[in-house]
Amino acid sequence: MGQFRKIGVVATVAVLAVAAGACAEDDNGGGTDTGGPIRIGAILDITGAGASLGVPERKTLELLTKKANDAGGIGNRKIELTIEDDQSTEDGAAKAMNELVSKNVDIIIGASRTGTSLAMRPIAESAKMPMISMAANVKVTDGATWVFKTAQNDAAVLANVVDYAKTKGWKKIGLVRDSSAFGEGVAELLNELGKADGISVVVTEKFAPDATEFTAQMLNIRNAKADMNLIWGIPPAAALAQKAYKQLGITAPVMQSHGIGNQVFLDTAGPAADGLVAPVGRLVVADQLPASDPQKAVLTKFVADYKAAYNETPSTFAGHAWDAFQLAADAFKAVGTDKQKVRDKLEQVKGFVGITGIYMMTAKDHSGLGKDALVLVTVQNSKWALAPK
Repeated sequence: MGQFRKIGVVATVAVLAVAAGACAEDDNGGGTDTGGPIRIGAILDITGAGASLGVPERKTLELLTKKANDAGGIGNRKIELTIEDDQSTEDGAAKAMNELVSKNVDIIIGASRTGTSLAMRPIAESAKMPMISMAANVKVTDGATWVFKTAQNDAAVLANVVDYAKTKGWKKIGLVRDSSAFGEGVAELLNELGKADGISVVVTEKFAPDATEFTAQMLNIRNAKADMNLIWGIPPAAALAQKAYKQLGITAPVMQSHGIGNQVFLDTAGPAADGLVAPVGRLVVADQLPASDPQKAVLTKFVADYKAAYNETPSTFAGHAWDAFQLAADAFKAVGTDKQKVRDKLEQVKGFVGITGIYMMTAKDHSGLGKDALVLVTVQNSKWALAPK
């Protein structure tokens, strides 16, 4: 198995009381609720191909931990936050998961991407460990009992792509996708969602998550002459693919996935990003939302807090971590740390206004977000903007 890296020391934070009357059990039991520290484990893609996701997620978890500490805590319970770096590998994620399960943490947040999250899922299910992933692919939670997630499902993203294609009259779509688990099933879903309107994928090209060269794929895309081309990946690869697209003079409109919602993408793609359209969460255009948007206040507060702490704007992925931490915190506050009760509470979340969307969990949907959790954005002069309707 690959290695994982422990990030810093365990952070201890005063926060969150259990509900009154929670039953104390032996500290080594599977459903512990001792009134002692609340132990949160996090497994993130901090180095490797997923670093542009894992680093802002780590910063967010550390920020929320510090804020709780500064507030003095609630009910004299503390949070012990342990963050592991899986180095963007499935083996690293599985090893870190086994390590945290053996320590009997109360919940595990992570991982950042689909492949690493899928490596953790069977361990969470077997150990009956509540887990909140921050990955997109529906496979992360489909049929799961103990696994939840905060990123919008890829099906919700693609529904927005199809809706936009319909408004433009595009029928033939060219797809350039990440070859990892994040990109699996994208072509099939596009064909399924677009079938009624005659929208289909006419060519599919793949690239490794850490790819830097895209000439061959883009030449094939150009030759296919689709009405629109969709690049499905995360930075930096998705940004480098965008640059190659423009450098080869492909004139068909280009869309990107929700995986590009951070400054790394804009910095890497540069002027080549101008004009693209992508369905992403509202965070990147928080300042452009109307006051009536129910997420506006939460988004604005998070942006301000993150900027004050790090002197930079939070990314979509930072928002996924904010949601995961807050969902866990709300569950602990309501029911304590008994794992079964925490799992049950997460499954009952209704109307939680987060950074990524407004969550409506059910027994059959452990993501809780529909296609309305995304908005269409474009890039103008290397800055995010709401796409014209």
